[in-house]
Amino acid sequence: MAISLTALVEEADRFLDAARIQDYCPNGLQVEGSPLVRRIVSGVTASQALLDAAVEAQADVVLVHHGYFWKGENPCVVGMRQRRLKTLLSHDISLLAYHLPLDLHPEVGNNVQLARQLGLTVEEPLEPGNPRSIVLVGTLAEPMQPGDFASHVRDRLDREPLLVEGSRPIRRIAWCTGGAQGYIDQAIAAGVDAYLTGEVSEQTVHSARENDVTFIAAGHHATERYGVQALGEYLSGHFGIEHIFIDCPNPA
Repeated sequence: MAISLTALVEEADRFLDAARIQDYCPNGLQVEGSPLVRRIVSGVTASQALLDAAVEAQADVVLVHHGYFWKGENPCVVGMRQRRLKTLLSHDISLLAYHLPLDLHPEVGNNVQLARQLGLTVEEPLEPGNPRSIVLVGTLAEPMQPGDFASHVRDRLDREPLLVEGSRPIRRIAWCTGGAQGYIDQAIAAGVDAYLTGEVSEQTVHSARENDVTFIAAGHHATERYGVQALGEYLSGHFGIEHIFIDCPNPA
């Protein structure tokens, strides 16, 4: 079965309500390929490794969280960018990318999907009145010691996290996938026992230690594998087309 690329893009845009969200990159169709779609390949980032795997899988669309054309980047089509675009265009493959809309979505979003992976119950956004608030606050079913929770994260995400250990058990927790370590001070002000994200900065460690809050950096890539898979599965089920998730491991 094949559907039109236009129908696929329109449904993804509608489902994620992408037009309402200002972002650091264009969301939606970034590179146009074949007008018909039979197979979607999804992945975290539109790296050359993912594109090569998509070519091998005979994909018509590559669906990612991290696409191209970020604000402030050199717009020249040279080097790595030329090779990536050439791969897409020469194989008639479309690139469909969603950044903040995929972080924020209440069903397939990265943060909600990470909560499901880790067994966290979502209570509210960290900033309830802010429509762009991507940090969530919630609870564990039972309190866990920081080291035990870090082991749980490792087992669920298949990656050893960085742990800054607080002194108290973890029950209430804030989290945000990717590079959201800068929200740690707001999370501390909200009275959580722990804050989890993908990346860590030097000052993040000091904030955690000096406020006696557990901090876990579980990996940018590792924490953002689940939203794009869920979106791919939604589109696959909605249109009756094939979806394959391909993980290109990244230690960061």
